[in-house]
Amino acid sequence: MKTRRVTAAVATVLAVSLGAAACGGGKDSNDNNGGGAGKKDAALNSIVNASSKKGGTVNLEDSDVPDSLDPGNTYYGFVQNFSRLYARTLVTFKPAAGKDGLTVVPDLADSLGKASKDAKTWTYHLRSGLKFDDGTPITSKDVKYAVERSNFAPEALSNGPTYFKAYLKGGDKYKGPYKDKKGIDSIETPDDQTIVFHLAKPFADFDYLATFSQTAPVPQAKDDGAKYVQHIVSSGPYKFASYEEGASASLVRNPNWDPKTDPIRKALPDKINVKFKVNPVTVDNDLLADKITADIAGAGVQPQTQPKILNGKYAPQTDNSYAGATGYMALNVHVAPFDNVHCRKAVQWAVDKQSAVDAMGGAPKGDVATTLLPPSVNGYTKFDNYATPGHKGDAAKAKDELKQCGKPNGFSTTLTARSDRPAEVAAATAIQNSLKAVGINADIKQFPSGKYFSNFVGVPSYVHQHKLGMMMMAWGADWPTGYGFLDQIVDGSAIKPSGGNNLMELNDPKINKALADAISNTDSAARTKAWGDIDKMVLDNASVVPIIYRKNLLIRPTSATNVTVTQAYLGMYDYTLLGSSK
Repeated sequence: MKTRRVTAAVATVLAVSLGAAACGGGKDSNDNNGGGAGKKDAALNSIVNASSKKGGTVNLEDSDVPDSLDPGNTYYGFVQNFSRLYARTLVTFKPAAGKDGLTVVPDLADSLGKASKDAKTWTYHLRSGLKFDDGTPITSKDVKYAVERSNFAPEALSNGPTYFKAYLKGGDKYKGPYKDKKGIDSIETPDDQTIVFHLAKPFADFDYLATFSQTAPVPQAKDDGAKYVQHIVSSGPYKFASYEEGASASLVRNPNWDPKTDPIRKALPDKINVKFKVNPVTVDNDLLADKITADIAGAGVQPQTQPKILNGKYAPQTDNSYAGATGYMALNVHVAPFDNVHCRKAVQWAVDKQSAVDAMGGAPKGDVATTLLPPSVNGYTKFDNYATPGHKGDAAKAKDELKQCGKPNGFSTTLTARSDRPAEVAAATAIQNSLKAVGINADIKQFPSGKYFSNFVGVPSYVHQHKLGMMMMAWGADWPTGYGFLDQIVDGSAIKPSGGNNLMELNDPKINKALADAISNTDSAARTKAWGDIDKMVLDNASVVPIIYRKNLLIRPTSATNVTVTQAYLGMYDYTLLGSSK
């Protein structure tokens, strides 16, 4: 997730069946009743400091800014998690500890999607009594409009994924609600409670897609495109009391939220505050001092904070969760000399991955990666196309590839990283050093994470103009299957004018076809095998250098209540459950 979106954090991944049975997941054998408040990793499989008491204020901090808090214009995992407080979706991941957190459950809808036998038509019925924060009823037309604005209006909303556009009938032709107010025909709303999606091709993972904040309803009369973030209309238990762009946001109770229509949210805190642009080490120190409830980005403490908490008095308050995400370096195939596969392979062999992982904080931050798919995602296959002793790189093989690409003396390029993420900058510096040893000189350019994709690395024209050859990236699955991980970062259809995630600009017809064929296959075993095969195709292309299977070293302050790691949102804490005794 910038790291972007949701992923499983365990190796067991449960599929949604076509008939709409939920993701499976029996009750966890661990204590789910609030035990383990003083135990390391207690929140991985239980709810720590459980409380049913209403009240208190949850205070969150972020080292930068989100891409957007607009549910239709975000791709950050922490926003997908956080937005569930004010933006209800058709279905969602169950707020629960351990494997139960991977269960998809009805939210606005009264059941999971009803699929046709060919998985090309999906129908949902909304619960009765749903209201926006202004008291007006929520209807299926509001959900339809939300999908249209978030997928078909890149001129105003460019940050989110484009699955609906890719799969809805006529999605390639519809110009969006700001240009065509009639709406797209392939989303039907026969009555105010029913919404029907007609797809151009089978899509077996559709219930996972319906968990996206893009299905959170938006009243058309209140929408003004990119400015909507200033006055978001809530469908959840909280509404915005204030929002100051780049500085802060505050949520208070939504008086028109009816708990009878919402069986999954307890909504215990009275208020939730978020402060943006806080120095990341300051965020860590505020957690240790119990001044805040959580770091909203959920990616764990900084490397310089680790020694304070790993073996000291704070260790029992830590949770070292797998994020189900891979940190990697993208090589843009349209920026010379990476338009030559041998130059890309030179980088593959030259990078000392272990030094990069060590620079990020070592084992508490994750394991050296050799594949794009992390081990926790359905379809992962273990392989290493560029194996070297100790993952330290192989200078001789790198230099041989440099000769084959016509650059025997090396070359110069640019490597980007996010300025407010010290661990990422440290990893980039380690990579810079290992590349220099074979004659590849990488100039590191830093950009703020809040605009990293919308203004810089996710904008092909900017990338080409400024010759951004190599880009640090971290990605978690949009949902815990190989398709949910791979599609938006390797499919050619995911290349966008801005806000894109396919940073390599891969548009390989064989990879595109393999993805489309696999997600259309209703045989789950065949789909699972295909994801590993596609991963190998991407690594054969050499445009992705996997660096780390990421872990988060999280800390829970003593005042935090109902703390549990959500396995559906990159191994961060579940913000729909989180409370505070303060």
